[in-house]
Amino acid sequence: MFLSTKEALALAFPGCEVERVKHVLDAAKKKRATELAGHKPRRSMVYAYEARKEGKLVGTAYFDRHRVRSKQELVMVVVGPDSSVRRLEVLSFEEPVDYLPRGSFYAQLIGRALDQELSTKRGIVGVAGATLTVNATVQAVRRVLAAHMVLHPDQRPRPSEPRVGERRAVRAAQR
Repeated sequence: MFLSTKEALALAFPGCEVERVKHVLDAAKKKRATELAGHKPRRSMVYAYEARKEGKLVGTAYFDRHRVRSKQELVMVVVGPDSSVRRLEVLSFEEPVDYLPRGSFYAQLIGRALDQELSTKRGIVGVAGATLTVNATVQAVRRVLAAHMVLHPDQRPRPSEPRVGERRAVRAAQR
């Protein structure tokens, strides 16, 4: 375990009031979240940690525990008011540490919204030797963003910005 939930929330939201909010995804919301993420939500109960500073929402954190290969990983995904990823922390990783990607992989996910580019087949560059971790983490981020969009339809997502050095730039240069 790298960080506790409390430590991760303190890092993500310094000086903020954090409130844990329980949401239930009914059948319609689960169906919509499945369509958005490309796979089913792991459960119907969603716990969101809403952070406010001076009464204004600054972000919402979600925790996603999932299997990588045969063991579990726990990540915290912080979603900003614009429905994009603001922060991602690995709280625990039970697989061998050799399968844990470097920070540059996780940095690709910051600023991303839920769109077609949020995929290892498009805008996310994978990591040799950590393919299962990369895939599991990208799926977790997609699940979180899909749940967030279903729970907060009033928060407009903005499309992800094209980034220099990613696959999109490479493909464009090859044409």
